[in-house]
Amino acid sequence: MSERTLPPGFREPVNVHDSEEFFVNMGPQHPSTHGALRLALRLDGETIVEVVPHFGYIHRGLEKQAESGTYLQYIPLTDRQDYLIAIQNNLGVCLAFEKGTGMGVPERQEYIRVMMAELSRIASHLVFYACFGGDLGGQTALIYGFKEREMIHDIFDEQTGSRLTTNFFRPGGSTHDVTDTFIPRVKAFLKHLKPTMVDYERLLSKNLIVLERNIGIGVLTKEQAIALGCSGPMLRASGVNYDVRKNDPYSIYDRFEFDIPVTYNGDNYDRYLVRIAEIHQSMRILEQCIAQFPEGPFRAKEKFSIKLNPGSYYSAIENAKGIYGTYVVATSGDKPYRIHTRGPSFPNLAALNIMAQGHKVSDIVSIMATLDPVIPEVDR
Repeated sequence: MSERTLPPGFREPVNVHDSEEFFVNMGPQHPSTHGALRLALRLDGETIVEVVPHFGYIHRGLEKQAESGTYLQYIPLTDRQDYLIAIQNNLGVCLAFEKGTGMGVPERQEYIRVMMAELSRIASHLVFYACFGGDLGGQTALIYGFKEREMIHDIFDEQTGSRLTTNFFRPGGSTHDVTDTFIPRVKAFLKHLKPTMVDYERLLSKNLIVLERNIGIGVLTKEQAIALGCSGPMLRASGVNYDVRKNDPYSIYDRFEFDIPVTYNGDNYDRYLVRIAEIHQSMRILEQCIAQFPEGPFRAKEKFSIKLNPGSYYSAIENAKGIYGTYVVATSGDKPYRIHTRGPSFPNLAALNIMAQGHKVSDIVSIMATLDPVIPEVDR
């Protein structure tokens, strides 16, 4: 067995045993791999020995494209990275541009940004809930999650003109102000979501099949999560209390009272629990925003073109998947010399091999679901 030629990317095991190993491709057509990710599995029977993820199926060179466009033209490209949280990506890149221009943000706009970002966080976690249940065979959860998520996107559609690819925020503000119906609609949505979450949790949180298939599965220790650069719910489910909104606050997050959900087992079930708890904390932030929502201008002076002062600038936000960092190098003119995105999905996926080893093939589906990756963010 040790004399055979391994496929590219695999390592020869340290302890070679007598059983026969074989290799299976999972994806890219498998539903749980989002149609754009191939997992090369090394198996001993049905037990996973090693997993090698293969990316690049939808690589579009967005960061290279940014060098030939203006700063403002890059904002809609961020929509096409993690399309489930496009408006959070818009915010992240605008914060970097604002550092480079020294541009301020009006009070009203800060509240708009936080509210849109937290609505987007809830929407993303509802998609996680739906896909998590669906990947375990529970089609009811799949229908449930998308139902309430659609209500959020109806709000986005009215405010930004788009459900997914919002292209809404701009340095110093947004393309336009929110409508008079924005606050009433968010208030009505929260009133609806609170009792709905009771049903959501009743369906999955204590479901015996969910418990048996996820407790103790896909364990990632605190040390491993830190070493691999994981962030977001994955990091906090492994016992690391780190959230950019608390540890390095941006916008006006330091004004609000909310908790950072942390669990300590690092398994599939804990990653599920953290995201459910984060939905409740996002609702808590939104309620405070509604109570304090100010009048006034929604943006600084409108500019159809912006230029950053020469230098390098970095911003980091806590999006629904983890740390979304934007690094910009400016020289002169209205085009960036270089833009690089530090998305959370790539380092989170790097942990998959560690989490899957020793488990069965069926377990990798549930492990992948709790990573909650969006592949276009990896294949930039």
